[in-house]
Amino acid sequence: MFNQATLFLIILLLIGFIAKNQSLIIAVAVLLVIKLVGLDSKLFPTIHSKGINWGVTIITIAVLVPIATGDIGFKQLQDAAKSSYAWIALGAGIAVALIAKSGIHLLAEDPHITTALVFGTILAVALFKGVAVGPLIGAGIAYIAMRVISYFSS
Repeated sequence: MFNQATLFLIILLLIGFIAKNQSLIIAVAVLLVIKLVGLDSKLFPTIHSKGINWGVTIITIAVLVPIATGDIGFKQLQDAAKSSYAWIALGAGIAVALIAKSGIHLLAEDPHITTALVFGTILAVALFKGVAVGPLIGAGIAYIAMRVISYFSS
């Protein structure tokens, strides 16, 4: 029961507590509970294959809540269209979504990159008071950087 994977998760849990990264704490705790209960062989493959899509769906629901509650409607959209900052935000939203798409591609092809992304996020949160935005954007940025390096090195 106590193996390298469990030790790694416990270390990540400790780092999560030190960095006060609630998302990391919850994620590791859930994985540890699944392992302790003995459902890891049944649940981990499904979580691994579908988890990113579930996460994106939950984030999309959270982003759409202000529309569902009526806090954002057509008037706010019309008012925003008059602001140059809103157009910048629109462009940034498009760019981030496209970068995240590349991140999904990288994580699917090269899942070990997730480890480096998690550690990078933890370091940024712990040392620089950064905000953990998740591995998709980090993976997307990494993917683009890797493609640029590959282009210039070949």
